[in-house]
Amino acid sequence: MPALSRTLQRSRRTIFALIFIAGGFASGPALADDTHCQGTDMLAEMQAKKPDLYAKVMAESKTLSNTEAMLWKVEKPGVGTSYLFGTMHLSDPRIAELPPAAIDAIAHSKSVALEIADLSPQAMAAAMGNAAKLIVYSDGQSLKSMLSDGDYKKVEKIVVKSGMPGEFAALMKPWLVSLLLATSDCERKQVASGKAVLDLRVAAEAQKHGITVTGLETIESQLGALASIPDDQQLAILKVELDYIDRADDMMETMVQMYAKRQIGAAMPFQLVLAAESGAPASTFDGFKKALLVDRNGKMRDAALPLLEKGNAFIAIGALHLPGPGGLVALLRESGYTVTPVE
Repeated sequence: MPALSRTLQRSRRTIFALIFIAGGFASGPALADDTHCQGTDMLAEMQAKKPDLYAKVMAESKTLSNTEAMLWKVEKPGVGTSYLFGTMHLSDPRIAELPPAAIDAIAHSKSVALEIADLSPQAMAAAMGNAAKLIVYSDGQSLKSMLSDGDYKKVEKIVVKSGMPGEFAALMKPWLVSLLLATSDCERKQVASGKAVLDLRVAAEAQKHGITVTGLETIESQLGALASIPDDQQLAILKVELDYIDRADDMMETMVQMYAKRQIGAAMPFQLVLAAESGAPASTFDGFKKALLVDRNGKMRDAALPLLEKGNAFIAIGALHLPGPGGLVALLRESGYTVTPVE
């Protein structure tokens, strides 16, 4: 498939800039201004217009443990204090500035770890070469035949906006289109202009102190997790997201507000309510939760433990990996650490 291979190579920066569910990474210095993408907080909108649904979301979020902080102290007798930090993979200046406590913790750390450390073009190219079957259909299937004409036109539009040929849309697996939809046009432009997402600010702070940044995962492992969501659920999730395609900035504003207000526990209940509004059952997201949260949380815990055993580690991962009985906070406690909220 020479033509497909060339298209993949041309598109690898776009694809891997969107690996993380909430957005992408980009290199380069942050811009000096404090502009940010404008959107409507859909949770606040829900509170005003559909208070019963809002009450449902917030009631479910309150049943989720370990949502009260984004920075956690990780302690164990005999080893130096470490920290666990929940990030949002966005460039919005309201959340992309590191809090003073995190800056101080990094300065006193011996090691710093992100979800993925190496997103260089070389690493992306190597991963792309091994992942084509996870990213696109190569068996004659076509996304075009799986969607209505209206939905497929929406997919073509987002693919073109992302810098790829429109005809590439037919070959894309649903999970990849979902990633493209997860980042608004505004956020994509902000990152492309040089604004750094919160995770890269962690890396930059570590580098200021001469600390090597490592990764708990690889590009390949994240691709594998995304592709492992059952095909029917990938397609069902995509259809839900296409129903809200015109509200990308609003979705991102909602996540920013959840993070800033420490309401991250509402993220999944909110998503499930939106799915229900589109006619999709809650089970639509079962594969997503297992592959992207439960399974990955366990693997990230395993990768973090050797760093924590040496002491003075700073672990920064997406905030959705922190809460709940299967979150990193609970998993580290089960591993013998005392984990307490800082802020």
